[in-house]
Amino acid sequence: MLTPVTETEAADLIRDHAERSPPLALSGGGTRAGFGNALTANATALSSSGLSGIVAYNPAEMVLTARAGTPVAEIAAAVAINGQSLAFEPPDHRGMMGTAGEPTIGGLFAVNASGPRRLTAGAARDHLLGVRFVNGHGEIVKAGGRVMKNVTGLDLVKVLAGSYGTLGFLTEVTFKVLPAPKTAVTIVLSGLEDEQAVRAMAAAMAMSVEVSGAAHLPESVRGRFIGGSLPDGAATVLRLEGLEASVAVRAETLATTMAVFGPVSRLENAETLALWREIRDVHPYADGTMRPLWRVSVAPSEGWKLVAALRLEAGIDAFYDWQGGLVWMRLEGDPEAELLRRYIKAAGGGHAALVRATDAVRAQVPAFEPQSPAVALLSQRVKEKFDPRGIFNPGRMAI
Repeated sequence: MLTPVTETEAADLIRDHAERSPPLALSGGGTRAGFGNALTANATALSSSGLSGIVAYNPAEMVLTARAGTPVAEIAAAVAINGQSLAFEPPDHRGMMGTAGEPTIGGLFAVNASGPRRLTAGAARDHLLGVRFVNGHGEIVKAGGRVMKNVTGLDLVKVLAGSYGTLGFLTEVTFKVLPAPKTAVTIVLSGLEDEQAVRAMAAAMAMSVEVSGAAHLPESVRGRFIGGSLPDGAATVLRLEGLEASVAVRAETLATTMAVFGPVSRLENAETLALWREIRDVHPYADGTMRPLWRVSVAPSEGWKLVAALRLEAGIDAFYDWQGGLVWMRLEGDPEAELLRRYIKAAGGGHAALVRATDAVRAQVPAFEPQSPAVALLSQRVKEKFDPRGIFNPGRMAI
């Protein structure tokens, strides 16, 4: 594995590979190594883990710059001292992926990993202000800036986020941080069927109480959260965050309104933090297996219908985040990619990503939703501009 410790060293290594055209497998801490398609060529590993450290942090401006290999935990600890946090709730996927190492800030933005608060705070890419990276020519490129109002190169910044290391080798990222909530509570509705739960979540999100998380945990997974201490029956969970006095009033209003859907209970701050951390990290499927695991994004009103239809033809287990629009779905046998994507199309469209599977399955099943010819052509042209020799993660985002 190549582990440069400076940006210049990384550029020299990439320039050398660009001249000879051998492929490079780009990574951060390697905790999401199974994401995306299997590489289509044997490649030399190039890790950003040697590029570590916070470069600049101004709590008053709520902007932080760090080298790409900096552990997310180090950044979270640094901003917590000032009562701030990464508002998009960076997930830790080591449990569900069965990987080790440390999640890095560059790897996080490279896959646009976003947690339950995406409903209100936006995705990881929405918090990214600037990047430095090395392109496929071995050139160092800077886009964006450290000041939130500076939008120079913003589109380029957004292109790099979620590109899975196929366009450039991230060396530095600049992003915004926000005040951390002082406290949080969760209102729990018990015993709702999936369809009822989606209706309840929609009603809660339409209220003025500022719900920051809405998830539904069917009975099949409910017992795998917070040590099985949730009330009996499927759990529909609604999170409120903010100042203690405000949360108390909003929680009372939400609980009273939601009582029409079913039995209501409440989790206080400690249990709320633990529950939403487990939802964020897909804890029920941190099961030590390589059973196919899908991350499905559809309209919130369609997720439960998709699961119900699939259950008639395949063995699946699932739970819902993002008000029902994000479905984590584990297949008990075959990945059923064609079946799943056919139902997604019938549901009005969406996206299914195979995030975990055996090597044999990954070699045969495209991890991402097939692109239309027009989008595929555009993607190819972007790839050619950034990485003309195709040395970065070949095949990661397309078979």
